[in-house]
Amino acid sequence: MKLIDDKGCIIADKLEMKDSFSGRLVGLLSRNGLKDGEGIILTPCTQIHTFFMRFNIDVIFISKDFKVVAVREDIPPWRLSPLYLKAKYTVEVNGGYLKGRIKEGQTVKLED
Repeated sequence: MKLIDDKGCIIADKLEMKDSFSGRLVGLLSRNGLKDGEGIILTPCTQIHTFFMRFNIDVIFISKDFKVVAVREDIPPWRLSPLYLKAKYTVEVNGGYLKGRIKEGQTVKLED
């Protein structure tokens, strides 16, 4: 899947959907890192953790109407994000990859 911003720019183009309990539970734990544009979409998801992870991640919290609720960049292992009750989707990509590419309030879309 692809994540595209409101200007038509591709934010990430190699995203895997994780919408089962086990898929969300494992998330990125089995990975040693991600390439640019690679990541996962967790749904439903209002909060993430990086316990037992081996690398930093950037995270985008997105509402059911595809508005960006929050962006957290370069979260290191062993952290817990705030709870975002308005979030339905969470996109996790390699730490430092977003570098201000997307902001709270923007509208995004997911495409196959």
